[in-house]
Amino acid sequence: MRLATIRTASGTRAVRIDAGTAVETGESDLRGLLERPDWAAHAANAAGPVHPLDGLDYAPLVPSPEKIICVGLNYRDHILEMGNQPPSYPTVFAKFPPALVGAYDDIELPAVSEQIDYEAELTVVIGRPVRHANVEEAAAAIAGYTILNDVSVRDWQTRTKQFLQGKTFQHSTPLGPVLVTPDELPAGGLAISTALDGEVMQQSTTAELVFGPVDLVRYLSTILTLNPGDVIATGTPGGVGHARKPPRYLTDGATLVTAIAGIGECRNVCRAETIDPEKLETVLTNGKPA
Repeated sequence: MRLATIRTASGTRAVRIDAGTAVETGESDLRGLLERPDWAAHAANAAGPVHPLDGLDYAPLVPSPEKIICVGLNYRDHILEMGNQPPSYPTVFAKFPPALVGAYDDIELPAVSEQIDYEAELTVVIGRPVRHANVEEAAAAIAGYTILNDVSVRDWQTRTKQFLQGKTFQHSTPLGPVLVTPDELPAGGLAISTALDGEVMQQSTTAELVFGPVDLVRYLSTILTLNPGDVIATGTPGGVGHARKPPRYLTDGATLVTAIAGIGECRNVCRAETIDPEKLETVLTNGKPA
């Protein structure tokens, strides 16, 4: 089954994606749907208003998740290109909901940086509360998978040992377009890629993950309860712009396509942040040490 959150004239709606249509489930978004204990049966049997697939306006898959948890340095090829050793434990950081945009929305490039990078990521969406999970409980808690691009502001990310300030700039992170339930995806690795203006920059497989989705749900559920609609971005493969020589960053007008086999793609145009010229100096100053 494939599920999404779309924008309509009367607000966002959770939908089931069929062969040629999107059928409303009755909830305002995917998180609301997943909070139902019977979400899978409810969505499968939904018969609400129907929308043609052509022209759907996809909102961020989960517009307001309680948690967006990200994992860094989790692909063997990316670890090597960054000159690091495989970690003993997951490297965990977070994003906040204002960072999210839809699968086909513009990405906002912040005015305070020219080092804005792309990171394709297989992403887990939680479908039931889970705490201290064993393997079976962790697998059962995964509602499905989607795509996220962890657009990263590298000069802010590397200012300190903590990643967060470079990872959660507003309107920077595509999430979607759909959630695909695990039964619809093949066993083994899924092809994952990023293309920038038609040039393939990242091309790998999720078989390169050091810590897989079930591993991550087990680990994170030891720290806190994972709830329906929570988002876990599992890390990015090699080929990021920051590791290239010379580096390759996102620029105004560039088209970024993030694809995972069996799920689909996000296609986003990068747009420079628009700031009142009178405020620009203040904005730039805010990004510098006092």
